[in-house]
Amino acid sequence: MTQHQIEPDETDVQNDAIVGTAFKWSLAVFLVLAVLIIPLIYILNRPVVIDETQESELAEVQVRESSTVTAPAVTFTDITTESGIEFVHESGAKGQKLLPETMGGGCAFFDFDNDGDQDLLFVNSQTWEEFSGEEVDSPSLLALYENDGTGNFKNVTADSGLDISLYGMGVACGDYDSDGLVDVYVSAVGTNRLFHNAGGGKFKEVTESSGTGGDASEWGTSCGWFDFDHDNDLDLFVCNYVKWSKEFDSAQDFKLTGGDRAYGRPQNFEGTFPYLFRNDGDGKFTEVAEEAGLQIKNPDSGVPMAKSLGVTFDDFNRDGWLDMLVANDTVQNLLFQNQQDGTFTEVGMVAGVAFDMNGDARGAMGIDAADFRNNDSIGVAIGNFSNEMTALYVADQQSALFIDEAISSGLGPTTRLSLTFGVFFFDYDLDGRLDLFASNGHLEQDINRVQPSQFYEQPPQLFWNCGVQADTEFLLVPKNVAGQAFSRPLVGRGSSYADIDNDGDLDVVIATTGQKPRLLRNDLNSSHHWVRVKLKNDPAQVIGALVELTANGKVSRRRVSPTKSYLSQSELPLTFGLDEYSLVDKIRVVWTDGTESVIKDHPVDQMITVDAQSE
Repeated sequence: MTQHQIEPDETDVQNDAIVGTAFKWSLAVFLVLAVLIIPLIYILNRPVVIDETQESELAEVQVRESSTVTAPAVTFTDITTESGIEFVHESGAKGQKLLPETMGGGCAFFDFDNDGDQDLLFVNSQTWEEFSGEEVDSPSLLALYENDGTGNFKNVTADSGLDISLYGMGVACGDYDSDGLVDVYVSAVGTNRLFHNAGGGKFKEVTESSGTGGDASEWGTSCGWFDFDHDNDLDLFVCNYVKWSKEFDSAQDFKLTGGDRAYGRPQNFEGTFPYLFRNDGDGKFTEVAEEAGLQIKNPDSGVPMAKSLGVTFDDFNRDGWLDMLVANDTVQNLLFQNQQDGTFTEVGMVAGVAFDMNGDARGAMGIDAADFRNNDSIGVAIGNFSNEMTALYVADQQSALFIDEAISSGLGPTTRLSLTFGVFFFDYDLDGRLDLFASNGHLEQDINRVQPSQFYEQPPQLFWNCGVQADTEFLLVPKNVAGQAFSRPLVGRGSSYADIDNDGDLDVVIATTGQKPRLLRNDLNSSHHWVRVKLKNDPAQVIGALVELTANGKVSRRRVSPTKSYLSQSELPLTFGLDEYSLVDKIRVVWTDGTESVIKDHPVDQMITVDAQSE
């Protein structure tokens, strides 16, 4: 018998599929309802828990009141013309818009003739015809002014040996051969110059024989003398700015908004290395920056990092050896820590001074360091570009780690708009606290056309150190207090201070670019006492020495470090304001070799000379 396969009916198959699909949907709906209904049933039937809430006591709202402290009335009088200063800086600016024209020149207070008062030197630049070697009818010269002791100056440049023409920038004064006469070094666009003080108001150029000229292709800026290797003679550090040439600058198409040619930015030029000239004695120097660890390169590109405009020396880690803090334009600042073996280690980023609080580099120029709080801390002020606050890095006495306190001190908001070059600490009102001065001015004459908040000429600024009396630590002294002559706008660059008339208070000079400088006499009228301290020892023992003055149980500390501000140098004697105190309990000097000298119970309102034998 043959068996046949029976095929299922097509209608039956379709019916079975419909039933299966319906079953699946029913199961899915049931699961969804279960997920929704079961938690709802639990919520509706869960036991009620009563939470006993405790009312918190609200904190009392406190309103911070504005300080009622006002800056003391101290008038600064412009005596530039009446004192005999006729110098006018030559920048070379005639429309070519070459970067060196914007930088100005430095100035220095120093006693070149050893008569006990502070003389004055202005660094000049050149026309571009002079720079190219062409002869001109009236060459641009440095200007040396002799002080008669009362703040009146006589131009003694002619036949002094300083009557030379170069595209000058910075100046450093120091007795490098320990003959008792202060020598002069001038940095420049091109070859730098060293002048040996021969006495009798005469200087002899010794650049070539000393080996301190540097490369003719470099652009020297701030410079200073210090004994970095503790061999008891002064060595020389020189900042270099950027790799620059007239041909390269002229070929670039730098533009302001609106199409006019503008000055180039530092970012358009490559960085370069500084110089460290080691004093070998007998008037000879050796350039040792590379072996000393000062040639810092960009880790990504391998090119020189630094674009240096300012430098100051201090013992930032308190080991008895001078370190260097270098202000750089648009790249990080550099802190060179002395390793006591002829070398330095760069620790700016670790120390907290390399960048701003956001980790950005700024357009840094002038610089100074001081114990402005009289508590053995170190404060560093750095002048920056417009729309960048002046920096105020502070490290306490326990460490060399800095925090930028510009905002909390009140300095930051009042300096944001200014383009600041020269900065320095000094006690202008002799109350015992170091105040701060800032020299300001823009680069572009037409800047107001494209930035309404900016002006080419800008007023200098004076900040009174309020101490703990006020909510703000640094108070901007208003125009009606400092005097209209002080606050009149100019194109400020380098700046320095000295007691030019031997009355105990500190006077100020502001160098410019392309303009006449401004000499401001401090006409302080108060009952505040003072002491000026002059150190007498080997030059390498004096520069870098720490002076500690105690009066009425309060201690003030100052370091002899004339290299500060921008391209400039201030006087060597130290001025201590004493407020109302009429007796100095003790003056303690720590020389750079670690030895000490002490003077006790000294009267006030006079110059005190301390030498190595004082006890």
